[in-house]
Amino acid sequence: MVKKLLHLLTLIFLLKVQHATAAVILQYHHVSEKLPPVTSISAEQLTAHLNYLRDGQFNVMPLDDMLNALKNGKELPSKSVAITFDDGYDNNIEQAAPILEKFGFAYTIFVNPKLIDEKQDYVMTWEQLRTLAKKGALIANHSAKHDYLHHLKKSETIKQWRTRVAEDITWSEQRISAEVGHNAKLLAYPYGEFNRELQKLVHSLGFIGIGQHSGAVGKYTDFTRVPRFPASGIYANLNTLTVKLNSQPFDIAKLTYADTVTNQTQPSLIIDFEHKNFLRHQFACYTSGQEKADTKWLNELQVIITAKDRLSNGRARYNCTAPVQGQTKQFFWFSQPWVIAKS
Repeated sequence: MVKKLLHLLTLIFLLKVQHATAAVILQYHHVSEKLPPVTSISAEQLTAHLNYLRDGQFNVMPLDDMLNALKNGKELPSKSVAITFDDGYDNNIEQAAPILEKFGFAYTIFVNPKLIDEKQDYVMTWEQLRTLAKKGALIANHSAKHDYLHHLKKSETIKQWRTRVAEDITWSEQRISAEVGHNAKLLAYPYGEFNRELQKLVHSLGFIGIGQHSGAVGKYTDFTRVPRFPASGIYANLNTLTVKLNSQPFDIAKLTYADTVTNQTQPSLIIDFEHKNFLRHQFACYTSGQEKADTKWLNELQVIITAKDRLSNGRARYNCTAPVQGQTKQFFWFSQPWVIAKS
């Protein structure tokens, strides 16, 4: 009887550890050795990444299935990963697709429909995208022409901006649906940039908004600012990528900051944690181009983070990590993106 009970408890434990409410999304652009290395990965490097996923028994799944499950509080198989490509470059079908097909892995390509309609020679055609879609690729929205969606035009009001950008997003989704039949309502922000107004607009349109800031995704994620781990260029190193693939999201109840696009050169971020299953003294945040950021705990579940020095104009991040209690070599990971605008 005792033996049967132990067997039952072991089975329950195994069933629990085989499921999770967290996942990781990888972001790629070019698969090429001839194009700018900052956004490129070689076919050999991509193959090494996919070998790691296969050999490590990761669950590579469609992005829409992953995000819709997490958004609805459902569990996923443990070690779930989604693979994404931005911009729909022609080398995706020439180099990436044959490799992914060999592994049988699902993946998503975010495209700009107006650039395809204009027959720009560096992006795939609708016919090529239909070919990939028939083989299991998900084709999703990256805006019409890869413009900075949060920018207001000269003399444009917020209301006019909202109408214009809503038309851009919905028209792009309609074009993808008409040409490929996909209507996932996922929007990858061009350049990974967004502000609160854009987040609110994306939410009102029923879309999930996806950035380029690093971090794992889970049930506490804000689905208007979903993180992805860049995996090209300097981030293609498998030694560092493996840590990210095995990361977990912090359980964050609330984020408080002025806006992601700001003219503050040392913006403050307050994180309220829903749960704190890590040791406070092991929590650390790092700033782009600087060393550790200043962190001050306001209470047991609330911390304020500020850059030690002024941030330069352009994109920046606060990356925060802490070891997961009870797990070896596994970290919580969160990234706060900034766009420091000129005053």
